[in-house]
Amino acid sequence: MGFLQRIFGGKKAESAPAEAAAPAEAAPANAPTGSAIPAERVGLDGEYDQSGLAKRVAKAFDDDGQIDDVETLWVAQTGGTVVLKGKVPSQDFLTKATSVASSVSGATSVDTSGVEIG
Repeated sequence: MGFLQRIFGGKKAESAPAEAAAPAEAAPANAPTGSAIPAERVGLDGEYDQSGLAKRVAKAFDDDGQIDDVETLWVAQTGGTVVLKGKVPSQDFLTKATSVASSVSGATSVDTSGVEIG
């Protein structure tokens, strides 16, 4: 399985880049004309997605060869903050996951306060 499929369901988008950039003309249906999608709301295919950042982080985890899918780790977001919750096997794993999450476009910070190591 993988982080993206386990957390968000559906099939994994193989061709979507984890660092998807929003086209300037793309915006949610309820946004004012000419508005760009905020970086944290850009989906896997460049569309507006309320959980876009969290999905792109989950995909980045799946694409990284050093991060195994840990079924006790969850990815969410609050605005531009990536929120990691659950349990991870080691501090090294958490450090790597934090590094990958913070490198995803739109991530302003990573909150690991809800992560237990062990």
